[in-house]
Amino acid sequence: MTAHTKGSGMTWVGRAIRRVEDPALVTGQGRFTADLPAVHWVRFLRSPAAAGKIERIKTPDGATVITATDLTGVKPILPMLHKFEYKPLGQPILADGEVRFVGEPVAAIVAASEEEAEDIVDEIELMIGDATPLVDARDALAEGARQIHASVPGNVILEGRIQTPDFDKVWASAAKVITVEARSHRQNATPIEPRAAHAAWDASTGRVTLTCTTQMPHLTRTAIADVLGMPESDLRVIAPDVGGGFGQKMSLAAEYVVLVWLARKYRSSFAWTEDRRENLIASYHARDQYISLHGAFDAQGKLLALKTDIVSNVGAYSCFPTTCGVEPLMAMAEMPGPYDFRAYDCRARGVVTNTCTMAPYRGVSRPIITFTLERLMEKAARAFGMEPVEIRRRNLIAKFPYTSAAGLTFDEASYRETLEMAAAAIDVPAFRKRQSEARAKGKYLGLGFGAFSERTGYGSPAFAARGMAITPGWETVILTVDPSGFIEARIGASPHGQGLRTTLAQIVADELGVTPDVIKVVHGDTDRSPYGWGTFASRSLVICGGATLIAAQKVRAKLIKLASHVLEAAPGDIVLEDGAAKVAGTDRSVTIAALAREAYTQTHRFKGEIEPGLSETATYDPPGTFSNACHVAEVEVDIDTGRTTIVRYLVAEDAGRIINPMIADGQVHGGVAQGIGNALYEEIVYDENGAPLTATLADYMTPTAHEVPTIELLHKETPSTESITKAKGLGEGGGIGAPAAVINAINDALQPFDVVIDEMPATPQRVRAALRAKGQAA
Repeated sequence: MTAHTKGSGMTWVGRAIRRVEDPALVTGQGRFTADLPAVHWVRFLRSPAAAGKIERIKTPDGATVITATDLTGVKPILPMLHKFEYKPLGQPILADGEVRFVGEPVAAIVAASEEEAEDIVDEIELMIGDATPLVDARDALAEGARQIHASVPGNVILEGRIQTPDFDKVWASAAKVITVEARSHRQNATPIEPRAAHAAWDASTGRVTLTCTTQMPHLTRTAIADVLGMPESDLRVIAPDVGGGFGQKMSLAAEYVVLVWLARKYRSSFAWTEDRRENLIASYHARDQYISLHGAFDAQGKLLALKTDIVSNVGAYSCFPTTCGVEPLMAMAEMPGPYDFRAYDCRARGVVTNTCTMAPYRGVSRPIITFTLERLMEKAARAFGMEPVEIRRRNLIAKFPYTSAAGLTFDEASYRETLEMAAAAIDVPAFRKRQSEARAKGKYLGLGFGAFSERTGYGSPAFAARGMAITPGWETVILTVDPSGFIEARIGASPHGQGLRTTLAQIVADELGVTPDVIKVVHGDTDRSPYGWGTFASRSLVICGGATLIAAQKVRAKLIKLASHVLEAAPGDIVLEDGAAKVAGTDRSVTIAALAREAYTQTHRFKGEIEPGLSETATYDPPGTFSNACHVAEVEVDIDTGRTTIVRYLVAEDAGRIINPMIADGQVHGGVAQGIGNALYEEIVYDENGAPLTATLADYMTPTAHEVPTIELLHKETPSTESITKAKGLGEGGGIGAPAAVINAINDALQPFDVVIDEMPATPQRVRAALRAKGQAA
C-alpha cells in the first residue's frame, strides 16, 4: 500500500484509475492539428537528390512558390553546444543553393487545396547538379572524403573523449578481453500521426497562432520568433492532441517556420499535413551507429574496464534544441550502464552525411548501448562457461549511491533484485531442459536477457554538462483553486499520450483531500501554460510531477490557514479530506469550495494575514534519477526462413513509486512493442546514391499485434531519494531493454551453429545470411 499524505485520508496515488484523457480519444472527439480548416494549403517540393547544387527551379505561371530567395532576413536554425569540439552548423529553412539529403525542403507551394498544391509540386522543374553523396558514416570519415559542409572539416561535427586515470594499467591486468562490433541501423519513430502545422493570422491583434504537432510548445515559440526576428508575444503556439511524438516531434521543424512566415506575410491561414512518405524520408531519423566495444575481465568473470569507439551518423544537419550531440554524447556518458567497474576509455564522434537529420527517438542511444553492452555480457558468459544470469550477478551495481566510471551518480536502485526476479519467473533451468529437447527435434529456442539503467527526470544540470546553449530541465506549475472550488493545474510540460493529466490529478487529489474529477490539467498552449520544456526523456512525472506536488503543498498550507481562521482551530488540528477541511476529533468542517470562495470574496475577514486568492506557483529542477529493469525474451528461430517468433516476454521493472499502475504498465507495453520493432523489423535503408528505399509502410516494417506477445510485468518499487514524489521515469525503458533481450535470445537459439549476430534489426535476411556464412543454410 502506498503511504498517503500526512493529514489526508485520501490515497489516490497508487491506484490504477482510468485515464481522463481517453473518453474523448476513443469516441472520436480528439482535437488534432489536421482537423483545423485553412484558407491556404501548403505542400513542399523536396529534393530528389542526396547532394548537389541547385541549378534551376522553374515554376508554373501564376503559382505561389516560396524559395530560399524569398526568405530575406530569415535566419537558419542554429543549435549550439559549447563543448566537445562542436562545429556550429546552420540549417536553412529552405535549401539555399545546395541540397544535402533526399527529402530536404526546397520550396513551399501554396494553393487553395492540398490536391492543387500537390499538382503544382509535380509541375515544378527542379535541376540539381551531380555530386557524390556520402551515406554511411564510415565513408564520410574516410581520408579524402568529400566535405559536406565547409564549417565541418573531416565531416566530424563533434567529438567527446573520456579516459579514467590508470586505465592502461587496469586494462593490462585483464585475464580475458571480449569484443563486440555492434551495428545499429537507422530508424524512424513512425508516430501514428505524422507532423502537421496550422498557422493563422489574427487581424485584430496582429498575432499568429501556430497549432502544431510539437512536444515543446514554448521552445517552439522561442525558436521561431528568433529565426523570424519577431516578438515572441506575437506568436501563440498550441499543441492539441498529438498522435505520438517519441522524440521526433520535439525538434524544431523548418516547415513550421515557413507556415508562420506565410501567415505573417499574407495575413491569412495556412495548413500543412505531412504524408507518410514525407515522414519516412524527411522527418527526423535515429540510431544509425557503429559501436566497437571491448571489455576487460578478470579470471572470475568480473568486468574491470571498457574501451569503446562510437561513430554516430547524425545526418545532414544538427537538430534543435538538443543538437546532433544527443546520440553520441549520451552513448559516451551512459555506456557503462548498470555495471560496476572503474576503468573506462571512450571516444564518441558525430559524423555528418547526406542523409536525413537525426534527432532523439524514445530511449535515444540507450537501446543501442544496452544492446551492445548486453551482447558483451552474453559473450563473456560463454567465454567463461557460465550462465548469462551469473555473469550479470557478478557485475551489476549493488551499493548506492554509486558513481559510474563516466561520472554519473546513481541513486538507490535494484539491478540485482530485478535480475533475480526475472530469472526466477522465467525458470532458467526449466527452459534449458525444454531447449535441449527442442533442439533434438530440430527446433531452435533461445533465451535472452537485457539488464539496464534508465536515466530519467534529469533537470538542467545534466543538460548543462553537455554545454548546450539552450539548457532545458526545470518545470513550473501554477495551481489554482477557483472561487467555485474547482482546481486547475497549468503546466509547462506537454503530454501526448503519457496520461499525465491523470497522474498529476492523483498527486494533487491526495495533497488537497479531493477527488481527481474536480482537477483540470491545462497544457500545450503558450497563452495558458507557464514557460516549460515540454515532454520528453522520461521526465514529466518526475519534474512536472515534482513541481505539481510542491505547488499542491503550498495550496494545502494556505487552505489549512484559511480553515483555521474560519473554524477557529489550530492549523495543526486541520485535516483535509473528502473535499472539506475538518477539525480532527470533532464534527466541525467547511468545504474546500467554501474556503475558496472566502479566499476571493471575503478577504477582509483575514485582516491582511492571508493574501487574496488561492493560487500558487512552484518550480522543480532535480538532478535526475535512475530507473532500472531486466527484460527476458524467449524466442524460436526458424532456420529455414530466418523468422524469429517471440514465445514469451517478461519485464521486471523498478521505477520507484508508481503513481498509477495501469499507466505505468501501458508505458512499458508500448516501449516493448517499439523495442521489438527495433530488434526485428524496422530499418531505414538508403541505396548508394542516398535514395531512401523504405519510403512506405510496405517497406518500412513495423510490428503489429500479431508480432507482439503478451508482456508479463513484475514491478518493484525503490523510492527515489532524488525525486520529491519518490517516482522515477519509465517512458523509455520498454524500448531500451527489448532489442538486447530479443537479439540475445536469437544468438542463444543459434549457438549450435556458432552464429553471432551483433546487428539490429536481426531481420530474417540477416539471420539467413549468418547461417549461410557458417554453411548451415542453402
